Amino acid sequence: MSTTHDHSKTQELADVKHSLSDLIAEAPEIEQFAGFVEGAEATSVVDHKTKELVSLAIAVVTRCDHCILWHTDAALDAGASHDEIVDVLKVAVVMGGGPALMYAVDAYDTLLALESERAEN
Repeated sequence: MSTTHDHSKTQELADVKHSLSDLIAEAPEIEQFAGFVEGAEATSVVDHKTKELVSLAIAVVTRCDHCILWHTDAALDAGASHDEIVDVLKVAVVMGGGPALMYAVDAYDTLLALESERAEN
């Protein structure tokens, strides 16, 4: 992987996190879901790395691009190796709420862009 590509994905993830914060600020009801996610990802019985690997597998199965980026980064931060991540990519599970949240971020960004374009016309 090139350094430019790494920076691009890092910036993309930072942008998604920023937009998520903005969306939560405008729709505080979503903060309850974010709190649930944080609680579910807390380590009590299953360690953080394992939870991130499971989340990554679910993100892949549900084809959530932002979730894949988010949980790949988090799995690496939690100490997952290349081989562990590749192995986890074989896992098939079902996921519902997380992908919807990430696509809500896309919809929010689209809304802001369209509103901006319309204001200029």
